[in-house]
Amino acid sequence: MTVDSLYFVYPGQLETLTGGYQYDRRLIRELCQLGVGVETIALSAQFPFPDAHALKEAHRALAAMPDGAVVIIDGLAFGTLDELAEAEQQRLRLIALCHHPLALESGLDPARQQRFQASEQRALQAARAVIVTSEFTRRILSAQFAVPSDQVVVAPPGTDSVPFAPCEGNPLRLLTVASLTRRKAHDVLIDALAPLADLPWQARFVGGRDFDPVWSEQLQQQVNRRQLQKRIVFAGEMKELETEFHNADLFVLPSRFEGYGMVFAEALAAGLPIVAARAGAVPDVVPESAGLLVPPDDTEALTAALHSLLTREDLRRQLQAGARSAAARLPTWSDTAEHVARLIEDVKLA
Repeated sequence: MTVDSLYFVYPGQLETLTGGYQYDRRLIRELCQLGVGVETIALSAQFPFPDAHALKEAHRALAAMPDGAVVIIDGLAFGTLDELAEAEQQRLRLIALCHHPLALESGLDPARQQRFQASEQRALQAARAVIVTSEFTRRILSAQFAVPSDQVVVAPPGTDSVPFAPCEGNPLRLLTVASLTRRKAHDVLIDALAPLADLPWQARFVGGRDFDPVWSEQLQQQVNRRQLQKRIVFAGEMKELETEFHNADLFVLPSRFEGYGMVFAEALAAGLPIVAARAGAVPDVVPESAGLLVPPDDTEALTAALHSLLTREDLRRQLQAGARSAAARLPTWSDTAEHVARLIEDVKLA
């Protein structure tokens, strides 16, 4: 690779414990190992809901970059920077990094959803290329945001190799890893677990509460109403998750939408059977040999899937073997960075 420099722009703190920020951190690290000089630029943490001051700071940050610079901007900010992207599209070589479209986030009112749809479409069309994490997201951008497919590069997240979980818990240990936001559908999972209280299991919900504190409190109240306080533990956010995956017997997360779903790949890497919703890119990540997928927001179907795995050791072992097999086919972070480095070089030469 002859790529030698890059500006990488993101909102808030790069160490934020979400899949999107983990992708950014690892991509930056791997690009540096390929010899790319990466200069990171942090924008306001208010994105994707910036005020006038946050937008002014973003304008100032891009204006300070030299003509012709290659700039990757994380979609959490880029989707609302349509005016800035249009103003800088000729001077800078802009690349959007779209983890998943802002308009597809759960819990948005229709007006906000329409504004995100309009602003992100304008911003994406001002970019010279778009990085996405799955073929599913590429199809969405083509069908719903009018982005030409040949301008979209799929760079799936990498996954680190870890020892397989033994899956021998008694009672069985269910693991969920996701920030407590509406899109992750913890509410559906709580309701699905309630009818299974007579079976032996324990559940750990690992993930930060700060993204939506009101929703997080509602989830705790839901657990209390269902009298599951002794069965479901809200463990908070964690920097290191290998021990959590290793100590689990089953991974469950019924997200309403996923642009990729890195935690599903991490669960496969640990050899865990998976229960999830057939939403977004999840079916592309979780093969049928490794998990049970149910319709999104279908509490009864989720209860049935969980009941099957909690009561049938043969099925758990079958899916465990499928997960271990799938783990060998997961991409590495080096693969991810090489996809992006080639794109950067193409954009520089265009």
